[in-house]
Amino acid sequence: MGFDARIIDDVNLAKLKALGNAHVLSIVTEYAHLMQPDKITVITDEQNDIAYVQRKAIETGEERPLRLEGHSIHFDGYSDQGRDKVHTRVLVQNGNKISPHINTLNRDLGLAELGELMQGIMTGKEMLVRFFCLGPLNSRFSIPALQITDSFYVAHSEDLLYRPGYSQFCHLQGEADFFCFIHSAGQLDANDCSRNIHQRRVYIDLADNRVFSINNQYAGNSLGLKKLALRLAIYKANREHWLAEHMFIMGIRPTGKERVSYFTGAYPSACGKTSTAMLPGQTIVGDDIAYLKVWDDGSCHAVNIEHGIFGIITGVNSKDDPLIYKCLTTPREMIFSNVLIHEDQPYWLEMGREIPETGFNHHGSWKNGDLDPDGKPIPAAHKNARYTIRIHELENVDEQTENPDGVRIDGIIYGGRDSDTNVPVAESLSWNHGVFIGAALESETTAATLGQEGQRVHSPMANLDFVAIPLGKYIRNHIEFGTRLSRLPRIFSTNYFLKDDDDRYLNGKLDKKVWLLWAEGRIHGEYDAIETPIGFLPQYADLQRLFRELLAKNYSEEDYLKQFSIRVEKLLSKLDRIVAAFRGEDMPVEFSRELRNQRRRLQKCRLKFKQDIIPPSAFH
Repeated sequence: MGFDARIIDDVNLAKLKALGNAHVLSIVTEYAHLMQPDKITVITDEQNDIAYVQRKAIETGEERPLRLEGHSIHFDGYSDQGRDKVHTRVLVQNGNKISPHINTLNRDLGLAELGELMQGIMTGKEMLVRFFCLGPLNSRFSIPALQITDSFYVAHSEDLLYRPGYSQFCHLQGEADFFCFIHSAGQLDANDCSRNIHQRRVYIDLADNRVFSINNQYAGNSLGLKKLALRLAIYKANREHWLAEHMFIMGIRPTGKERVSYFTGAYPSACGKTSTAMLPGQTIVGDDIAYLKVWDDGSCHAVNIEHGIFGIITGVNSKDDPLIYKCLTTPREMIFSNVLIHEDQPYWLEMGREIPETGFNHHGSWKNGDLDPDGKPIPAAHKNARYTIRIHELENVDEQTENPDGVRIDGIIYGGRDSDTNVPVAESLSWNHGVFIGAALESETTAATLGQEGQRVHSPMANLDFVAIPLGKYIRNHIEFGTRLSRLPRIFSTNYFLKDDDDRYLNGKLDKKVWLLWAEGRIHGEYDAIETPIGFLPQYADLQRLFRELLAKNYSEEDYLKQFSIRVEKLLSKLDRIVAAFRGEDMPVEFSRELRNQRRRLQKCRLKFKQDIIPPSAFH
């Protein structure tokens, strides 16, 4: 089965053949016959090819230019504004078992359904064949990625978010060791948005390292290299004994000291991930996904697999996010999605500026007070509106971002959200205890998100939505990863959302800088700590000095006691929730041992002190 000469010219065919990879040729041929595009265009790493994609995104109407040079706007359909969890499924072979939290489908049935839905889906459109690299080029972290799509917006977004990878495919020497993503936006409506949302499908085929995504444009569903690739990478990492994580990487740089310590951090949504990674005075390597491997000297190294940021724009303002805000309001290549456009300027929710009463948004022509078909008010911009930029546009980008060896990781942070249980910062008692802390990560919801405040959502390592293997295997891989390290990163937990009895936050927004600089100092032996049942806690005198030096703030002993007292009953209740969350999973014995030991330590503590709230001083 060869190519139809009417849809691919000699130049583009030569680009494919130059790779010397029969697997790539076979995949492109197969899906060209199935999806029946009118034209096939192969994009290499050459700047002319990449510029073609950006130009066509504007010409086709998938993006529209804005007032500032390089800025453009893309709109997803009104019903295509977030990840489609219902129709995102992992394809499994007959008889294979996987965790109950993972949405699965029989592989044969899934592929058969896709064969029907994808038949002729690109008729009248242009198929783009793209090549990218997950991770820095020419690195042991690198994973080549083949992307097939008919969306110039998707292809342009990937140029901002990922490193070009045509050369990486040349280095494969014909091997099939690459990820493959097949996407089609399907038929488009008058606003250039996907029409057949009812046939939206996002299927992950682990057996062939492929992801299929059709009838959608929202980047969380359509950009295969992002969270869809994370699922493939977790599966691959589990077999090859490394970690693929939903983590930022940042450099922590203490004032007045000539050193940098690199941390990774995993936080569920709305738990402080971005605000931590973008702390003033620190540097960012990556904001979303990291690969971690054991290095030759026994240390842990990590890379940002991406080259850009697909960030939530709601709430970004000049006061709280000055570096990002400056990027969003000055000329550079950037894509906005699902914000309000008025007189060719973007406006988003909580931006710190007055929003116009009229404009154009994800609903179409809009004026304040408009209602959707269900009678609900249409906001000026979507709360999940986004911006897409290259990470090097940020002034605080770390100098090691493109290092093919990555950066050595000294610390790992797991950050959750709860109002009444966990202390603001603690260091784990050991590597396995730290893995337990990550596996027990929770995020407390607010009334604005689920309509019921205080619900705890369990998300191991902030990665639950993307784990495509049994949870027990995923946690076991973390434990075994530690056994291969001779230089173990220290593991910390954070909680920025502790409240008092009057429902007021006990932490200020910038207090997290103190917690992180304390953690960094622990790595370098600068601070002693108090050993407690839940981990090592800071001493008051150290925090008092850090608050004064870093924030020019008086930190009282009363605040310290409120924040760092051990809430035994609340912590025991959390253990009960964790037991329930992992029920039915084949968990590692090390995890079960840490859970039992944590419970035993807390119970012993309660018996000894005969109270449920115990101050840190009791453990001196």
